[in-house]
Amino acid sequence: MAGKPSLADAFLIVDPQVDFCPGGTLPVPEGDAIFLAVNRAARNLPLVVASRDWHPPDHCSFRSRGGPWPPHCVQDTLGAEFHPALDRGPIQAVFSKATERDHEAYSAFEGTSEGVRLGDWLRARGVGRLAVAGLATDYCVRASVLDGLRLGFEIIVIEDGVRAVEVKPGDGERAVAEMRRAGARFARSEELA
Repeated sequence: MAGKPSLADAFLIVDPQVDFCPGGTLPVPEGDAIFLAVNRAARNLPLVVASRDWHPPDHCSFRSRGGPWPPHCVQDTLGAEFHPALDRGPIQAVFSKATERDHEAYSAFEGTSEGVRLGDWLRARGVGRLAVAGLATDYCVRASVLDGLRLGFEIIVIEDGVRAVEVKPGDGERAVAEMRRAGARFARSEELA
């Protein structure tokens, strides 16, 4: 890393949770395959944060309440924990989102840590360039990237550190195209070394 400028000032890992990986209640196909890239990027960026879905048991996104999803990432359950393949050591703050029963939140920028919103937390630390990886490309990663761009952050998506749910075939590709159109750049995790 000596002498080589970093592509980003910070790294956001979006929802690297058990329920979004194979065996979870809302599994992203090959969701657990992101962790090699995620851990590599985390070792090579100076500031690392993560977001998590942190739902109450009767969250509005659940089918039992008319939402589109099965129950997932319920507060204080195993499914809401970070996946064991994630190296938690570099993570300096965790931002919880969708914590209120009647409010959905896909974007990590809607999350808070000790009452502080992610965007404000990053700005207070001088972050202008943000690398993003996590789950899922077509939902929470997409929403986080688009919100980050709207808030004025330069965004680099770690392409080998994301996977899509693909509720409809092609959702992942469409999300990538939308993020590119909005101004996100894409790089591989080894480019951050």
